[in-house]
Amino acid sequence: MRRESIKRLFETDFPIIQSPMAGVQDSTLTVAVCKAGGLGALPCGMLNIDKIVSEIKVIKEATDKPYNLNFFCHDMPDYNEKQQSKWQAQLTPYFTELGVECESLPNSANRIPFNHDIADAIESFNPEFISFHFGLPNRELLARVKSWGTKLVSSATTIEEALWLESKGVDGIIAQGFEAGGHRGMFLSDDISTQVGMSALVPQIVNKVRVPVIAAGGIGDSRGVQAALSLGADAVQIGTSYLLCTEAKTSQLHRLALKNFKSQHTAITNVFSGRPARGIVNRAMNELGYISSFAPNFPYAAIEMAQLRGHFERLGSDDFSPLWSGQNTSGCKEISAKELTLLLAAGC
Repeated sequence: MRRESIKRLFETDFPIIQSPMAGVQDSTLTVAVCKAGGLGALPCGMLNIDKIVSEIKVIKEATDKPYNLNFFCHDMPDYNEKQQSKWQAQLTPYFTELGVECESLPNSANRIPFNHDIADAIESFNPEFISFHFGLPNRELLARVKSWGTKLVSSATTIEEALWLESKGVDGIIAQGFEAGGHRGMFLSDDISTQVGMSALVPQIVNKVRVPVIAAGGIGDSRGVQAALSLGADAVQIGTSYLLCTEAKTSQLHRLALKNFKSQHTAITNVFSGRPARGIVNRAMNELGYISSFAPNFPYAAIEMAQLRGHFERLGSDDFSPLWSGQNTSGCKEISAKELTLLLAAGC
């Protein structure tokens, strides 16, 4: 009965949703997953409006299958010069090591929350699905999107967040376990100790809400998919396993890290963006601390870290690269996203 509800919600052949992964994919991966029978997703949180529109056009020209647009909906803080200066001081030794200057770029933060300008640009496309990360946009924006007939889902990392989302009228809830790669969707608390694993989170949320629940975190193959469904999830959302697919735009350094044994060691860190996110442990995380009190509020920590990343990557080093990854990389395969989607859906 719950499986039928997810089929009605997503209108896909399989209960497989590709996790939107900003920075490592574009519409090519989205389309491939859609064509394979899953729900492909386009991460829009780091794209400007013109790029969002052009990517949607590419998707619609390539397939008539439904797809998901994903947006951040965080509160955008003011640029805090004092806080930024303290962060720059922490990073000065690395710029000195490289023999380069740290540039002050207060307007370069490129993670913009969903707003009316974005809504103006996408409304004519009548998007079937939109997912949000870090909660939901304000009441007015939410009502506007729902008036299009668009189905809405958002991430919950605790039971409290799931109940809050349901009270706001979402059509589905992504239960993001602690194992998941990339940014935590947490929004009611910044206390990392509230975060639990997928197998503990999913059944508790399923028991408390009436809307479909999508399991995310640590799911790498068809056995993981079946396990999540047996816990009561209606569908699964998978990201890490797609990172080596031919359609992914994952950098060569990131691909090498995923294939290396060091991918077994991941941790939650805020040093790359200012918000907790899971990635493969590297020099930046080891030396700055996984969670740094000096890191400016999201997204401003990324201003200086992006500069260091660029300099080090040009030297062939991933020391300051955000190597986003979940705890389970066993499903990563250098195959097409279509092939991977069909492997994940085996038995569904």
